[in-house]
Amino acid sequence: MYNLSPHIVIIQYSFIMSVAQKIKNNPKLKKAVHRLIIAKGEAKPRLWVKLFVNRWFHTYGKGSKVRRYTRMDVHPFNKFCLGNHSTIENFCTVNNGVGDVIIGNNTLIGMGNVLIGPVQVGNDVILAQNIVMSGLNHEYKNIDLPIHAQPVLVAPIVIEDECWIGANAVITAGVTVGKHSVIAAGAVVTKDIPPYSVAAGNPARVIKQYNAATDEWLKISAIKSMG
Repeated sequence: MYNLSPHIVIIQYSFIMSVAQKIKNNPKLKKAVHRLIIAKGEAKPRLWVKLFVNRWFHTYGKGSKVRRYTRMDVHPFNKFCLGNHSTIENFCTVNNGVGDVIIGNNTLIGMGNVLIGPVQVGNDVILAQNIVMSGLNHEYKNIDLPIHAQPVLVAPIVIEDECWIGANAVITAGVTVGKHSVIAAGAVVTKDIPPYSVAAGNPARVIKQYNAATDEWLKISAIKSMG
């Protein structure tokens, strides 16, 4: 594959994408192909998919690293992208089964993180240890059905550039963490965090923000008193 000319690779990729679209538009065929890719009751792709299929659909940037003891439950029907000089450390779990997982450049995904798409992590981001980010939720409102038999709900998580997420934090579906923000260790983030903020607690709330006029990081109480 790697010795083919770029022109041939583009043609082959276009053909594969065309076939993929036809599969998506045919529910019966889609179900059959899904079983070929993933065993019943499993989240991880079959070995042949990892070895021969995913390489056509996923992108690993220059100098990027996925450590040996990381569980990569990534499938060809959604995107996975790891940017230049970014690293996914040991004991992480990455799953794009219900949504894309996109990781930018110069970003560190620390040990033991769980990323379940749809998740987008920007450039120059630091994720500490044992963070859970899941863009997936389970419906539960129908009391006549077990929760696992009800629909899956998805809402993208976005971590913008230059953020630092502390250890054991939880980022829930649909949340955006703004640029250059800090999420304290153990925080549970259920709502959007503005850029240039520090958030802590369960549920997380903003406790500090950067003030451009004074070039300082100020406590929210101080900001309110100034207003």
